Amino acid sequence: MTLAVTIVPVTQYQQNCSIVKCQATGKAAIVDPGGDIEKILAAVEQMDAQVEKILLTHGHMDHCAASDVLRQRLQIPIEGPEEGDRFWIDKLPEWCQMANFPHADAFEPDRWLKDGETVTVGEAQFQVIHCPGHTP
Repeated sequence: MTLAVTIVPVTQYQQNCSIVKCQATGKAAIVDPGGDIEKILAAVEQMDAQVEKILLTHGHMDHCAASDVLRQRLQIPIEGPEEGDRFWIDKLPEWCQMANFPHADAFEPDRWLKDGETVTVGEAQFQVIHCPGHTP
């Protein structure tokens, strides 16, 4: 299974948003879209990818603030993060305001992810591994 990956630095933090494309099907996922939607979509177009979902590794604003707008615009689901990050997503408007980020609404992912589950992108399969990382 061959994958193509493009990394798009987004937000004033230059956080890495990744676009992962299954070469066999052309289907792709946008991973951690924290902002700069037009920049992300330009990279998707350049890859000639068909985005089928958004994947979130965690709920911090620089990784998820553009997720709901992209979901509505592209009519695709959001998968992840782990439900323990609900607190961060529920408080997204406040976090964005405090950090001088563009406004983002709180949202509910279409699927919370759990350790050991499988996520697909086209024909590619990824195992979810819960690995708590940093705090704010």
